[in-house]
Amino acid sequence: MRVLLVDDEPPALDRLTAFFTNIPGTEIVGTAANGIEAQAAIERLRPDLVMLDIQMPEMGGLALAGTLPFDERPEIVFVTAFEQFAPDAFEVEAADYLLKPVRLDRLRQAVERAKRRQTGRRAAHQGLPVAPSNFDEALWVPLRDGQTRVPVASIDWIEAAGDYAMLHTSLRSHLLRTTMSALEKRIDPAELMRVHRSAFVRLTRVVEMRRIDKWLLTLVLSDGAEVAVGPNYAKAVTAALAE
Repeated sequence: MRVLLVDDEPPALDRLTAFFTNIPGTEIVGTAANGIEAQAAIERLRPDLVMLDIQMPEMGGLALAGTLPFDERPEIVFVTAFEQFAPDAFEVEAADYLLKPVRLDRLRQAVERAKRRQTGRRAAHQGLPVAPSNFDEALWVPLRDGQTRVPVASIDWIEAAGDYAMLHTSLRSHLLRTTMSALEKRIDPAELMRVHRSAFVRLTRVVEMRRIDKWLLTLVLSDGAEVAVGPNYAKAVTAALAE
């Protein structure tokens, strides 16, 4: 996968460059310091994936993404220090949204998602049959005056709340009338793992695992949330975190 790095901060470029040396099947083909440079580099280099900062001089990442025809553009993963742009990023069909400082495990996950999307788009363009996904890419949550689309990729964890499920993202929480069993059929376990009969967690958000006693574990997430791990899920969760 040919990768273009776009950021106006040299340390951020250096960090990504170092990380990509640890991701097999990727090659950095160029860098750019703003949207204008990136626009020219995309046309010249034809990368498969663009790691794109949002706030840059001359032209920001969101503005650049809006100029690229969706059917012809590379996959885009936004990289930023600001959480508030996530809804806009998914509106322009970004493959993922990473917060600085980027972690290697989270970057690997974003690259794999971009690869899957690229494979599907190429197969569709060539008229080849595309294996249908059994999982939802987003959940539609009712509002007082309509609905809002919550990308699964933006959800950090989910907890049961009576007859509802609370979907926690980095920006806000959403209440959806559904059951945990129904969500388990709709959500890719590689995205959100069920860790309790009443909870799902994105394991890349876990910063600490605490053992309360022999049978009880608690996961501490990057936002400070603590999620209990059910005894029946503990072995699988521990193994997944050790990978």
